[in-house]
This record gives sequence, C-alpha cells and structure tokens, in this order.
Amino acid sequence: ALDSQGRLAAGTSTGGMTAKRWGRVGDVPVIGAGTYASNADGCAVSATGSGEYFIRATVARDICHRTAAGADVQTAAEAEIADVGSIGGDGGVIVMGLDGMPAFAINTSGMYRGAVSADAPARVAIYGDEALRP
Repeated sequence: ALDSQGRLAAGTSTGGMTAKRWGRVGDVPVIGAGTYASNADGCAVSATGSGEYFIRATVARDICHRTAAGADVQTAAEAEIADVGSIGGDGGVIVMGLDGMPAFAINTSGMYRGAVSADAPARVAIYGDEALRP
C-alpha cells in the first residue's frame, strides 16, 4: 500500500498454500521473506508460495534491495522469483514502488491478486497473463 503521504506498507496473510498440511500456518508472512516495506528502498512486497524457499532466498527484502540499487519494481520482482524457482520454490509477489503502481511476478500458472486506488476502479486477476495496471 501507498498512503496519501507517500509512505509504503505491506501485509501478508498466513493462509498458506492450497492443500497444505492441516494446522500449518504459512511461512511466507515472515518479515523479509514474504513481507517487507521500506520507504528508503522505495518498495513494498507481499508474497505467496512455498514459504521455505522464500525464507531461504529472503525474497521480499531482496526485491527492495534491488530497487534501492536502481532496478524498477517489475524487474526486481521477476529476478527474485526466478531465483526462488532456481532453488525449487514456486509462488509469486505483488510489489509496489513509490509511484503507487503495482507490479507482480509469478512462476506458477496463477496467483490471486488485486489492486485499488483513488484514481482507478478496483482490479482483480488470477492468471499470469492478466495485468493489474489499468
């Protein structure tokens, strides 16, 4: 999220993946793994997927580190999801930069996601070829 004063925030549910073991809470909400926001880095991230791999790769923090180093949020997200895939993980991320435009990257067939703003109607998407941008 990006508020009216330009501050970023991120939140991630503990819902976990479909067909996960009964009673198991998701790993992805761990700060730095699947949830992270930094105004200094210009990035907020929320992820879903195989949490153990997101923890190993510190996905959310690394996306923000890439943006701080000059990458745009889409490029940073895609590079980090590729890194997760290279170690056997799957899932996706929603990322927002200081411009308030959402970006996403997935290495699965789909990921439930949505976007809303004061300037555009709410948008939802499931499959990889569906854009969140108006």
